[in-house]
Amino acid sequence: MMLQFRGRIPVTIYPTFWIFAALIGYLNSLSFIGTLIWVGIIFVSVLFHEYGHALTASLFGQSPRIELVALGGLTYHNGQKLPFWKQFFIVLNGPLFGFLLAILASILLQFPTFSQGMVGSILSLTRIVNIFWTVVNLLPVMPLDGGQLLRIILERIFGLKGFKYSIATSMVIALAISVFFFVTQAFLIGALFFLLAFQSYDTFRRTRHLSENDRDDNLRELLEKVEEMMQVGKKEEAFKLCLEIRSKAKKGMIFELATQYLAFLEYEKGDSKDAYDLLRSIREELGGDALCLLHKVAFEQKDFPLVVELAGTCFQSWPTAETALRNAYAHAQMNQAVPTVGWLQTAINEGLGNAQQVLSDHIFDPIRNDSSFQELIKSIQ
Repeated sequence: MMLQFRGRIPVTIYPTFWIFAALIGYLNSLSFIGTLIWVGIIFVSVLFHEYGHALTASLFGQSPRIELVALGGLTYHNGQKLPFWKQFFIVLNGPLFGFLLAILASILLQFPTFSQGMVGSILSLTRIVNIFWTVVNLLPVMPLDGGQLLRIILERIFGLKGFKYSIATSMVIALAISVFFFVTQAFLIGALFFLLAFQSYDTFRRTRHLSENDRDDNLRELLEKVEEMMQVGKKEEAFKLCLEIRSKAKKGMIFELATQYLAFLEYEKGDSKDAYDLLRSIREELGGDALCLLHKVAFEQKDFPLVVELAGTCFQSWPTAETALRNAYAHAQMNQAVPTVGWLQTAINEGLGNAQQVLSDHIFDPIRNDSSFQELIKSIQ
């Protein structure tokens, strides 16, 4: 059950937070009471850390909110775009608050009243947990705070290139840490940092064509307007706005998204050639529906090698008889009998009607005399 606490800084706690906290507690204590103590310490420590971010953001005029999720917490803040130095302190004050909590526990342990028995054990564990987490969290690995601090510094110095440098650095360091822990047989921590390394790699891959224009708030707002217009059917206005975005952006992710939207609009207008040219120009950046539209218009423009190249990927997204038949046609035109028959069989399995009529189409003439094709004809008679 999700818990929500409203106030100046809203806090939401997801069930996965308790599950992972309990798992960590049990693995470290192997007892019910120990697990409860660990859950309490993790809860207080993570919340204290996130309040470091949130209170600083609030001080800078932002509207923060906190979410406690699996493996930690997240602090979001809405408001005007902040200068780099303010972003830096918002990120830094999370680990700083954690370190202050460790110092507070150390101070209390100096008094006999707090250093004995269960209280002393809890304070000692609180100190260890917060020192450990502060050190780990300051590693220059995304999305840890250390990685965010590195990103802010490099982005301030090098601009957009600094962002890419920070992602690449994060990937290399996370992978090195992962290998170290695997070698020392600390497999759980090694797996965690390997996952962080992969996430950094995936981010780097997806943002390799990121341009300065992608950071332009006005262009992002225009793109959002395009999406809204397409949802309510204002396609002509969306078409004009896509042209405007492309002329202003020139390159980058916003340019590519505007190009995809424009291609869909062109296709709906019946202009397959323009849609093909638009999508072909950004072929390497396409995925999902846009890639499948390219598959379709490539067939209509008789670019059969491209249809064959996209065949498997597009069938996974659109597993229909139409997609399979399109693939069969393309392979037949390239005189490839075996894959043609394979895709025809797939089309039949997906509910292709009038199979005999389809197989009599002249498009299959290049492979008509092939034995596998003849066997397929006999099997459906």
